[in-house]
Amino acid sequence: MSVLSLLRARNAADFADWFRPGAEYLLRVADGMGFRTGDLAGFIDEAETAMRAGRTGADVAPTANRLIAADLYADAAFGLPFLEWTPVWYELGLTAPTAYAGWQLRRIADQYAATIDHISVPRFSRPGDVVTRGRPAVESVSGFADRFAFADAILHLEWFAYVAEECGINVPADMVAETRRETVAYYVGDRSLEELDPSVRRFQTLLFTDDEWIRDLDDRYGLGSTLLSVWARVCRRERERFGGV
Repeated sequence: MSVLSLLRARNAADFADWFRPGAEYLLRVADGMGFRTGDLAGFIDEAETAMRAGRTGADVAPTANRLIAADLYADAAFGLPFLEWTPVWYELGLTAPTAYAGWQLRRIADQYAATIDHISVPRFSRPGDVVTRGRPAVESVSGFADRFAFADAILHLEWFAYVAEECGINVPADMVAETRRETVAYYVGDRSLEELDPSVRRFQTLLFTDDEWIRDLDDRYGLGSTLLSVWARVCRRERERFGGV
């Protein structure tokens, strides 16, 4: 099966296996950084069960509704900005299916957000939002794998900060800002790994466990995807780099 077979997913039950790895990633990073998650872990099973049964809105606990909606809104908003960081040949090949997948994710997320008092919709950085020396920082990074890693290093930080905030996990804003600042400096060559603050290296090591998210997704849908295996290898490489200092 190809990763494009995921485009056949239509309803909440189809996306239960998509939701679970993201929710586990959220808690893995938060627990690893020592951020308090309260009883959120106990709602992952409830949220997944609700999705598999096609239950939404008032039939689901508010905390589970929020967890599902935040996770899916973040995933929906992630794809197109991410592609803009990659080479044009790669972006063009994946823009249409990525846009469609984002629409499907938002549609499902809307069903769980319907009974929530308020939930924001995230906007993630485009290359023009991350500037160094007066031009997009990504222009200082060459090669597909390094651009992919740089994009992920910025966007998975933003993904985590958004979902964590919506789910009531207190992530210090100054830690997010410093991690972003030092991450950019590292990828454009202004700092070495050894010069990064240990908390930044630890944060990125945990954030780059999205290689586990990718492998779990691949396994759950039985894809055997070459594309996903490439993504996972890049993320694993970066996790080992940040964690090996």
